[in-house]
Amino acid sequence: MPERNKDDVSEFHEFERAGWERVAGDYHRYFAALTTRFIEPLLDAGGVGTDCRVLDVATGPGYVAAAAAKRGAVATGIDFAEAAVTVAREQYPDIEFHTGSAEELPFPNAQFDVVLMNFGLLHLARPEQALAEAQRVLRPGGRIAFSVWADPQACIGFKIILDAIAEHGNMNVPLPDGPPFFRFSDAAESKRALVEAGFHNPEVTVIDTKWAMPHADMLYETFLHGAVRTGALLQAQSPEAQAAIRQAARDGVMAFRDAGNINLPMAAVLSSAQKP
Repeated sequence: MPERNKDDVSEFHEFERAGWERVAGDYHRYFAALTTRFIEPLLDAGGVGTDCRVLDVATGPGYVAAAAAKRGAVATGIDFAEAAVTVAREQYPDIEFHTGSAEELPFPNAQFDVVLMNFGLLHLARPEQALAEAQRVLRPGGRIAFSVWADPQACIGFKIILDAIAEHGNMNVPLPDGPPFFRFSDAAESKRALVEAGFHNPEVTVIDTKWAMPHADMLYETFLHGAVRTGALLQAQSPEAQAAIRQAARDGVMAFRDAGNINLPMAAVLSSAQKP
C-alpha cells in the first residue's frame, strides 16, 4: 500500500476519533446486536482462556473485554474516543479501560497474551502501525485476532446502502482520505499485513450471520446515525438525495422480508496469527 502523507493521516485519524465521540452512545442501539455475534469466534481465534492477559483494542463499549473477562481472562480495553471509554467504564466498572491510540499503545513490550480487535481496524488511519503495536505488546507466542466486514457482496447491508448512494446521491463528497474500507476483507491482504507486522502462521476465515431488521428504515438509520464514514457520506447528500437513498434502502431491505421477518445476510472476515 502506498504511504499517505502525514496531513492525510492526521486528518483521517481526527475525523474517525471525532465521529466515534459523537456516535459512541448510540452504538448499542444500532450495531451492537450484529457485531457482538462475532465476539465468541474472535475469542476462540485468539485462544482466550482463564488467566490470559487480553488487550481489547478499539474496545468501544467494552463488549469484547467483558466477554474475555467472563472466560476468566484478565482483560484491558483501550479506545481513542473518550465517550466510548466512558460508556465501557459505566457498563463494566471492574474492567480496566484506557483512552489512547491503537497506533501508539501506552503499554510496555510483551505485556499481553492476546490482542483483539472487533471491527476496529476499519477505523484506523495507519492499520499497519496498529498491527505492529499489537505485535510489540504481545509476549512471544501470543496471538492477535481481528474481525472486519466482508466485501459488500457478502455483506448485503453494505451493498444496499452503498448501491443506493451510488444511484441516487454523490459518492465523491469531500471526506478525509483514509485506507480502503474493505481492504482487509481480502484474505491475502490480511495475511500479508500480519506477516509484514512480524506475525507467523496467519489464518483467515469467513463467518456468516443474519442481521435482523425490526423495520425497513432501520438500515438507513443505522448508517446515518451509527456509522462514521458512511454516516458522513449520507449526511453530505442533498435532502432530495437523502430521501431517494432512504427509499432505495427501504426497498432493498424489504426484498429480504420473509414471513414478516427481515434478515439481511452479513459476513465478517476473521484473521488471526501468532507472535514468534
